[in-house]
Amino acid sequence: MSDLNPFLQAAVTPDPDPRLLPVLRAKPELASAQDAHGYSLLHAAASYNHLDLLRSLINEFGVDINLKDEDGETCLFVVETVEAAKCLVEELHVDVGVQNDEGMTAAKKFVSEEEFPDVAEYLQTLSHQNQSTDAASNRSGPVPNDATQRIPPPPPPNVTINIDTAANASANGIEQEPDPEFRRRIEELAAKENFNTEEGQRELRELITDAVRGVGNEERDVRRRMQ
Repeated sequence: MSDLNPFLQAAVTPDPDPRLLPVLRAKPELASAQDAHGYSLLHAAASYNHLDLLRSLINEFGVDINLKDEDGETCLFVVETVEAAKCLVEELHVDVGVQNDEGMTAAKKFVSEEEFPDVAEYLQTLSHQNQSTDAASNRSGPVPNDATQRIPPPPPPNVTINIDTAANASANGIEQEPDPEFRRRIEELAAKENFNTEEGQRELRELITDAVRGVGNEERDVRRRMQ
């Protein structure tokens, strides 16, 4: 077995040398081996469209799918069929965004070299999909911090707060200005960095509870005076 060259065994067509897997199982470290130029069994299997060998290298021997050669290129850069590209991308999850030493992704390299146009088209489609997904994510991303800091958490249990408009208040015969001190305390609390933390929410609940208790006491005092 020591006389067998695993790189040559992986490059046999139409199928890899059947002696290769027994060699790798006897010496698993060979599965991740690279020659003087960084060429690996992954690169050979991808280039020669040996999909079962690719699966074995990743799933059985745990080879890094993004293993690079001396030019900074993964096995995706050397595929020659859409079938192999799909296997690497959709099944084995190779990183399509890896750039080689010239700053090109696999998709850009295929386009620039005008080779394997069907593979180039497939990889370009993936790039466009990723860009669309990123754009959509940015449009529907999280609300900026300065906005979220002013979204109060729900009030304490069993507490309901109704804020009437001036028109509704007048229609009900109630003319009452908001308590300036209560407004100031709310604005001060909302401006704190910990507003959305558990501590900030606890402080807000305590503030609302105090306000509700104050309103209830005023109503009881009015009833006593009217009786």
